[in-house]
Amino acid sequence: MSNVSTKISTTVRNIATLALLRASFGVGRLLRPNATLQRAARLFSTPFASSRSRALASPTLGAKESRLDIDGLSIATYVWGEPGRQPYVLFAHGWSSHGTRVAQWVAPLRQAGYAVVAFDQAGHGRSDGRQTTLPDFACHLMAVARHFGPAAAVIGHSLGGAATAVALARGLQAERAVLIAPAADPLAAMERFSRFVGLGAGFATRLAAFFEARTREPIEALQAHHNAPLIARPALIVHDLEDREVPWHEGERYARLWHDARMLTTRGQGHNRIADNPGVIAETLRFLRGDMVGERMVSSPNLPFGVC
Repeated sequence: MSNVSTKISTTVRNIATLALLRASFGVGRLLRPNATLQRAARLFSTPFASSRSRALASPTLGAKESRLDIDGLSIATYVWGEPGRQPYVLFAHGWSSHGTRVAQWVAPLRQAGYAVVAFDQAGHGRSDGRQTTLPDFACHLMAVARHFGPAAAVIGHSLGGAATAVALARGLQAERAVLIAPAADPLAAMERFSRFVGLGAGFATRLAAFFEARTREPIEALQAHHNAPLIARPALIVHDLEDREVPWHEGERYARLWHDARMLTTRGQGHNRIADNPGVIAETLRFLRGDMVGERMVSSPNLPFGVC
């Protein structure tokens, strides 16, 4: 079968699978609302299985691999250099990703004199676990940071960016922060998920209440506008205008409300390519050196999210 035929076949299967998923959720919401809520919550908090296969297939580039026991889970870590003797950069990957996603950053950071630390979140890559949430992401990021000590910088992509902000607001020690395509609002993420699976955006309030009861963590405590103003260190927010997974205005929210943050906007990189973009890496290195990178966003309590 040709590559074109394979792609068409895969697309058709994906469309059919999504149609069946939406139909089953639509029927379940009417006939078995509680079971459907639990099913939706389980799907929302379960990383794609491809996270593990991609991690196992990805080269570790000579990293020192070890494991940490965090909340009874064995968490895989990857270290390049000597974080005990060198300033180090801590990398927080996004949803359904893995620690070795940092591969394109390792050589530039090492050449700049930094050690690099990455890890697989629970349920991701080589780590234990099956389900995880934003509070788990932030908690495990803080645990890794405590193990390796204060970082010169922390870089978070997507949900890893959201976890980075939450962790910094709660005491994570890092001199600087870089958030790439960061998610700003878990309720908005639940609305996007609910629409995608055919439950409608309004279902997100029920999903949020479910997770609040399960994690004992108010959703508002995880939102960017409650955390960004609490963080007193320089930050660079990087986001693409054409990001289809996490809208640009979520990154803008961080940049506007974070007192010492600037925003670097790209175009045409989307949600994932931006994390490997050589220009973004180069600008991040400039930011880590103390150069002025990006633009300062205007902040006002009367300005709605998404407007600058």
